[in-house]
Amino acid sequence: MFMDELMPIFKELTKQPIAFLGGFCSGILGLSLYEDPLKSWLAKQVGAESDASSAKAGNSTGPQPISIE
Repeated sequence: MFMDELMPIFKELTKQPIAFLGGFCSGILGLSLYEDPLKSWLAKQVGAESDASSAKAGNSTGPQPISIE
């Protein structure tokens, strides 16, 4: 019974261990994501990820318009 409650935590831990442990430690320490140094570190990480994803996308120049009927 106790293991059933902990299974989602273990699944997330095995998917992305560094991100999970970083979030877990910041939660334990009571660090805010909107204050430095976490804010600047997250901005760098998101910028690096978006640069990598745009390079994979090819000739994408930004958001593309869509029409919803």
